[in-house]
Amino acid sequence: MNQTSLSALIWSVADLLRGDYKQSEYGRVILPFTVLRRLDCVLEPTKKAVLAECEAKTKAGLNPDPFLLRKAKQSFYNTSPLDLPTLLGDQDHIRQNLYSYIQGFSPAARDIFERFDFHAQVERLAKADLLYLVTEKFANFPLHPDEVSNAQMGLVFEELIRKFAELSNETAGEHFTPREVIRLMVNLIFIEDDEALGAGHAVRTIYDPTAGTGGMLSVAAEHLLQHNSDARLTLFGQELNDESYAICKADMLIRGQDVSNIVAGNTLSDDGHAGRKFDYMLSNPPFGVEWKKVEKAIRSEHEQKGFDGRFGPGLPRVSDGSMLFLLHLVSKMRPAVDGGSRFGIVLNGSPLFTGGAGSGESEIRRYVLENDLVEAIIGLPTDMFYNTGIATYVWIISNKKPDDRKGYVQLIDAGSFWQKMRKSLGSKRKEMSDEHIATVTRLFGEFAEAELATVFAADGKETGRQVIAAAEFAPEPPAGGKVKVAPLARVFRNEDFGYTTITVERPLRDEQGQIVLGQKGKQKGLPQADSSLRDTENVSLGEDIQAYFEREVLPHAPDAWIDEAKSKVGYEIPFNRHFYVFEPPRELHEIDEELKAVSGRIMAMLGELAE
Repeated sequence: MNQTSLSALIWSVADLLRGDYKQSEYGRVILPFTVLRRLDCVLEPTKKAVLAECEAKTKAGLNPDPFLLRKAKQSFYNTSPLDLPTLLGDQDHIRQNLYSYIQGFSPAARDIFERFDFHAQVERLAKADLLYLVTEKFANFPLHPDEVSNAQMGLVFEELIRKFAELSNETAGEHFTPREVIRLMVNLIFIEDDEALGAGHAVRTIYDPTAGTGGMLSVAAEHLLQHNSDARLTLFGQELNDESYAICKADMLIRGQDVSNIVAGNTLSDDGHAGRKFDYMLSNPPFGVEWKKVEKAIRSEHEQKGFDGRFGPGLPRVSDGSMLFLLHLVSKMRPAVDGGSRFGIVLNGSPLFTGGAGSGESEIRRYVLENDLVEAIIGLPTDMFYNTGIATYVWIISNKKPDDRKGYVQLIDAGSFWQKMRKSLGSKRKEMSDEHIATVTRLFGEFAEAELATVFAADGKETGRQVIAAAEFAPEPPAGGKVKVAPLARVFRNEDFGYTTITVERPLRDEQGQIVLGQKGKQKGLPQADSSLRDTENVSLGEDIQAYFEREVLPHAPDAWIDEAKSKVGYEIPFNRHFYVFEPPRELHEIDEELKAVSGRIMAMLGELAE
């Protein structure tokens, strides 16, 4: 059974809840029961052995916990003789027996149900005489790992959460990231280390500060195991939303991960992994979400700790905290002398250019660029995420760049690499195929400039695409057709994104048109600036400021001067500008001919109607 069929089967429980629960409340019952059934199935093969071991070790006066974990062959266990199917044998006492069963779980697993506030739902179901019926439904769902892999189970949870989010008008995108985006990001952060990761007993750590349901961590773990079954990837994360945290923790339990590495809480105000560094990191922080609730804690860390804390370079405006997660991840990078780190983070367009020189956003860009941390930025297609159709970008940040990448940033425009989905999911209407992901991964790995040649037939329909090196010739167009060539991957020096904002002043004049001079202090005898004529100019870092001023300003304002005290260095990454291709308007005679042809067809149709 695929995940779509399975999620539909689980979703059928909603038929029982209708009337007693609002649609937006279905998830409060279905999600924890789905987790419970999954844990139930995972422990089934070792159930008898665990119970026998528990009895033996308890009689011997020993702490049974380490022995039970070994017998369960999992990182959790349950000491209750009950499970969901046996609960059905005593309908009159199902409420008490269900509580007893939950209490039988090891502490880490019990915490999952506390996060779901499962007790409140059990009481509500019992009061509505629905508890037995719901338990009966879930007891028959085939969620054993032999039938449903961890990867499939993750997709099932994502599908269920998306449905519940739509019903309650929440943003599903806060909970998870499309799997193809995660696969692309995982490819990009691992590709340069393929040789090291593909041999021997590689041991690495990976961290997601906005873990959601654990999708990014799971895909990364699966990817590495496919390349090297002996490799071990230890997963770390933090998540604010209790339901997402509970699902993530359940997934980590089943994977045999140390669930103490998954922390609940707000990453920005309360770092659950303070002082820890990681080999790899992935994150899809919420777009355009204000950080006013945690402003006090963040400003305090910025002001008191400076660069010894996480937010030394600067703070973005309160209306969008996504760049705070970028800084947080930078602070978690393992020092280059210890092997370094690489991470991928999904951001919307504003972190590329929002804020002028001296602003928090510009200072953050300045920090990562001047410290040579930005390896690449990949523009994704629009309509890729469940809760927004806006343009998004994957930033790859590394402090272990290969020698040929040092001092450079690669930009890749993958905005045209998509295929239409058979069925839209919220705002998500497009997806990247395996071929698209492979092409972007190859472009990144080759670290070369490239172009995309799109071939059109005579009727204007696209007939094919070809990725070509920047210096290659485009393919020949078909008869009557044409070939459009657009930049696909470009390489820039770090300083290409920097500029100096200079303040251009012009003199204040009195009513007779005479320049007003200062009367005292340092300004005595100097022309006074007219604030109404003040202007600013951005000069590229590689250009001589005085030469620019003499060429661009003085011919138009001979009395102007630069107030050097106000000069500021800024950085922005005008991504779209670097991939813009000018298309000249069509020739007038072409348009005229087309209009004549259309007019002719209209007249012919009118003539047929007249007959």
